[in-house]
Amino acid sequence: MRGGSGGGRPRVAIAHDYLTQRGGAERVVLSMLRAFPDATIHTTLYDPEGTFPEFRDARIVTSPLNRSTRLRHDHRLALPLLPWAVSRLPVDADLVIASSSGWAHGVPTSGKKLVYCHAPARWLYQADAYLGHPPRSSVTGRALLALSPPLLRWDRRAAATADRYLVNSTVVRDRVKEAYGIDAEVLPPPFGIDPHGPSEVVGELADWADGYHLLVSRLLPYKNVAEAVRAFDGLDERLVVVGHGPLEAELRATAPPNVRIVSGLVDAHLRWVYSHSTALIAPSLEDFGLTPLEAGAFGRPTLALHAGGYLDTVAPGVSGAFFATPTANDVRAAVAANRNAEWDAEAIRSHVDSFSEPHFHRRLVAAVETLLTDDRA
Repeated sequence: MRGGSGGGRPRVAIAHDYLTQRGGAERVVLSMLRAFPDATIHTTLYDPEGTFPEFRDARIVTSPLNRSTRLRHDHRLALPLLPWAVSRLPVDADLVIASSSGWAHGVPTSGKKLVYCHAPARWLYQADAYLGHPPRSSVTGRALLALSPPLLRWDRRAAATADRYLVNSTVVRDRVKEAYGIDAEVLPPPFGIDPHGPSEVVGELADWADGYHLLVSRLLPYKNVAEAVRAFDGLDERLVVVGHGPLEAELRATAPPNVRIVSGLVDAHLRWVYSHSTALIAPSLEDFGLTPLEAGAFGRPTLALHAGGYLDTVAPGVSGAFFATPTANDVRAAVAANRNAEWDAEAIRSHVDSFSEPHFHRRLVAAVETLLTDDRA
């Protein structure tokens, strides 16, 4: 089945919160687009320079907010305006797949709505973790608390407009049930990087090509990157951090000599970075643990926080090991324990194969067909 507008085929569209980043959710949208290559993408903000270049080949419809260069470059500034922006993104299609971590599930549509939920909005349901501190302790947090009541009402009304909910992990399934009272089906997203594609050396890391630990993350408080950086201070081990975000300047200023931070990498660079690493460090509380799958596609194990989406994607003793808390001490202990560990690269790759894109496409297309069939019936 393919989405489209001609020949009597069902018209399938895709909605996403904002296309301003190069993150796991945006990779999932690209995978959805490969399943439905004729689909138009509807989003509040689109920054071609800030997100994956493959989106340049797609038909993208944006909200009125996209006229603001400042908001395209920092979508967080648009938070109080996003419900209004989403309401001005009407989707004329037989079915819209809403890739949502807070907003896209509210798009108005003339057809069916299938929500693929990455997580209920963190700033509403996990504000402490999202901000990295209690909301009342900062101006931003207090502003968020003031906005929360109307945003919660909007969010719950938006969730109620869905015909079906899919979620990316068991922990998100539980959060959706708690937030909305909806029983959702778990459909893990595929890992996003093809390990067989072209590779390009990262110049800043060329002298470390013989190996290092790797951390791939947005540099936000709840990602616990600072704790991982502290863990390597004084260790006879190296750490490469790939990512960007509000904490980048602070992390660069405090990183010890055996830690390097790189950003702005394309997929060819990421293949080089993964293939030259020895293990992935994953210290954040994730809704879905994508980076262990990316590392695993290259046969690399993961040392992960025993929580969240990593519980679904890391197989202990096969593809990685867990540590208990996202602290420098626990990360350091996990690195030390891994020094003499022996990992079977083929077993790791075999585990990752169960999260392949063809598997994701089969289940997603089946969910779309079921909804459209029920509608025709």
